[in-house]
Amino acid sequence: MTIRKISILGGYGRAGNKDPVERVDLAMGDVLSIVGPTGSGKTALINDIGLFAGENTPSRRRVLINDAVPSTEFLDDPSKNPIALITQHTSFLSDLPVHKFLEIHARIRHSGRTGSVVDDTLEFANQLTGEPIIVDSAMTELSGGQSRALLIADAVIIGNSPIILLDEIENAGIDRSKALELLRKYEKIFIFVTHDPHIALLSNYRIVMKGGAMQDVITTGAEEQRIAGKIDQMGKVMDGLRDKIRGGELLVEEELRVIMELANLRSTGDVR
Repeated sequence: MTIRKISILGGYGRAGNKDPVERVDLAMGDVLSIVGPTGSGKTALINDIGLFAGENTPSRRRVLINDAVPSTEFLDDPSKNPIALITQHTSFLSDLPVHKFLEIHARIRHSGRTGSVVDDTLEFANQLTGEPIIVDSAMTELSGGQSRALLIADAVIIGNSPIILLDEIENAGIDRSKALELLRKYEKIFIFVTHDPHIALLSNYRIVMKGGAMQDVITTGAEEQRIAGKIDQMGKVMDGLRDKIRGGELLVEEELRVIMELANLRSTGDVR
């Protein structure tokens, strides 16, 4: 089945009031962020999507695929499920080495192309991590960031899932800007649960959650896209300082002042 579109039909918030947002439609290539304070219902919404809710969850929302009720085989047969969910919890049931884990999955999904898709998956994952993944390491030995990066790469390349849900990847210690850059090369629907303004502003749309309800859907316009570029510059300053601390270097106040001044000049266009 070719997935062209996913739709989220409004249900009810925790107080029993109807979602102000009645429907959200996403086409292939769209990026959506789900935003809101802690406890606002972001995780409940992403779970509704992952479970193909049919008025059978606490929110009583409905999820449609290509404007139709999703096939029951999506949940009954994992190999036919078009959705991959990357959560904050990356506990593995197997202590297989990384390469064996990927090879087994690749053989199931791509008979005859095992080597190339495994290599592509590792290359993708290693662009998101600070330290490259050692292929002979057990899956259980990976750091949280490496695990999340590998699962994202696995879902995109080996699983080739058309709809990918990502829960707070900013907490994984992976390169957020690089992740978005890489993901946008694939014609899929990406849905982020996030507190990160950069991820939210680089999305096509964002659903604002409050009290367990979908309060609003905001389309990212040109002004917010420009703001996203400035936030990216600020993030690179923080990433540079973070790398220095991780590398055992001492921070110098004068150096920080120069970095901030240069970042401000670039954001205002005074430096070419």
